[in-house]
Amino acid sequence: MSKLVINEEFLRQVETLQTVLKNNIAGMFGGNRKSKTYGSSCEFTDYRDYVPGDDITKIDWNAYARFDKLYEKLYLDERQMHTRIYIDASRSMDYGKGQKAEQSLRLAATLAYMSLCEMEKVSIYIIREKQIEEVISGMVGKEAFFSCIGKLNEIVFEGDSYISDAIVPSKVGRGDGMSIVISDFLTDNDYETAIDRLAECKRDILCIQVLSREELNPQLRGKMHLFDSESIHRSYRKNIDREIANAYKAALQYCTDRIRNYCMARGADYMQVCAEDSMGEIFFDKLVNTGVLK
Repeated sequence: MSKLVINEEFLRQVETLQTVLKNNIAGMFGGNRKSKTYGSSCEFTDYRDYVPGDDITKIDWNAYARFDKLYEKLYLDERQMHTRIYIDASRSMDYGKGQKAEQSLRLAATLAYMSLCEMEKVSIYIIREKQIEEVISGMVGKEAFFSCIGKLNEIVFEGDSYISDAIVPSKVGRGDGMSIVISDFLTDNDYETAIDRLAECKRDILCIQVLSREELNPQLRGKMHLFDSESIHRSYRKNIDREIANAYKAALQYCTDRIRNYCMARGADYMQVCAEDSMGEIFFDKLVNTGVLK
């Protein structure tokens, strides 16, 4: 991008955010998260019947003395979460003044920083056409963040994106953290299969729909020559009257309902943000309300 979205001023703002990502399932040992699996930490959580081959050091002999039955103690596992962030790099994300693209980069950088502050690992990818392109891989620690995060400024938003075709064949991880998809989701292309794939892999999922103020409340009226932002071969000459404006609003409502309802049905979190929203509005209000932040 011609404009440096991830600059020193923005990074200083990121450091002031004092909220952290909610507890999530986790991956590698040694992190700061309590996972939804059982392991070898000191925090007792439950019992289950002893099965031959289990670790005999975890047998509760007091329970055996009382019930004449072997029970295995279960302890909460603490692991390092691997946050995977996917940015839709299609041309529609650069619509208008490019503020959707800039907002997407700011969101990705801030979420990455917050994960790293919790001793988590972060990878950032872009979705272009039917491919996943790795921008930052396995970043750990604040020093790595400040060293690597500027790579987001090099992302070019062009072409189309096929979210499912890109994510499903890729390595998404299993039960080792959160997957965040940042897109406008203004597409007829399939993204539901990608959400299903992430859910099957026991990932926590957050879909962030980024829309511009122009898209949320268009002011176009009169004769217009409109071009498809993702295909230069498609254009439309229309007289934008009230009927057309209402039809657009209905279509936009369909798109937002589609992604919101699908996320709800799959146990994923969904949030819609405006490209002009400040990071404070997003992180101290919208993300808190979704339960993603605590």
